[in-house]
Amino acid sequence: MTHRPIILGIVGDSAAGKTTLTKGIAQILGPENVTVICTDDYHRYDRKQRAEIGITALHPDCNHLDIMQQHLALLRTGQPILKPIYSHTSGTFEAPEYIKPNKFVIVEGLLGYSTRGATDCYDVKVYLAPPEALRAKWKIKRDTQKRGYTEAQVVAELEKREPDSEQFIRPQRQWADIVVSFYPPTEETPNPAINGQLLNVRLVLRPNIPHPNLTQVVTCDTNSYSKAAIRLGLDRDMGKPVDVLEVDGHATEDQVLELERFICSNLPPHMVAMCDREMNPELGRVTGTTGETLQSYPLAITQLLVAYHMLKATQAHQL
Repeated sequence: MTHRPIILGIVGDSAAGKTTLTKGIAQILGPENVTVICTDDYHRYDRKQRAEIGITALHPDCNHLDIMQQHLALLRTGQPILKPIYSHTSGTFEAPEYIKPNKFVIVEGLLGYSTRGATDCYDVKVYLAPPEALRAKWKIKRDTQKRGYTEAQVVAELEKREPDSEQFIRPQRQWADIVVSFYPPTEETPNPAINGQLLNVRLVLRPNIPHPNLTQVVTCDTNSYSKAAIRLGLDRDMGKPVDVLEVDGHATEDQVLELERFICSNLPPHMVAMCDREMNPELGRVTGTTGETLQSYPLAITQLLVAYHMLKATQAHQL
């Protein structure tokens, strides 16, 4: 086939924000152009069986990683798969689903980079690494509101899963092209880590893929660095040199639009329209504690930058 799908991996621990990030990226690329796969569907055991065996969903032995890898390889060549379905609501498996890949495939889950064969299938790889205290709050909120758990059950599950998180989930960070860390500002604000409205983001940009030259629009001046709402610097991540882009939750719309327009200007003309915020109402949208919709500029920039790399990968593949 002439045009194979472009595949994005979004890996992170439970409740790290994978689905929220995916939603905005799919909006930019066009929902009709995107197939979303959740690797939780490749669990080997249902919720009851996991409890009986004493194994967590984070352990490789609890997942059909060989089938996941095989399906990713098929999707990469544009072939359909018969994907299993795991229901988080009931904790049981449902009838498998016939999936035919669209132009873009987003694969989100816990163990997407756990095998070399799977890792090689992605064009762009993202890892979500929020502070553990923030992730715990997100998980408690989600699992009590949407999955029928009590807060005590979620806290107990977090403690039970911690050894597997440390051994199997966090090491996957090393394979990512972009590491995304949302974090609360240091100053005291009302529930910043819960409602997401004022969260900052730290984006580790590894040189594995060609990032846009942000020095043209983002300050690198060390004298004003700490005061700038959007800033670019150098650091080391897992021992290797990286660029780091930070966007504060209090960044103004004008500052963010300048950065968005610059990122979009690096795309081919026929793709630039995809970056228009008016065409992407879900960009940077998060749900607050009382169900209200909030606008997060750090989230919007993150979604746009990842989508940019997906579109650039499309361009490179067509050359």
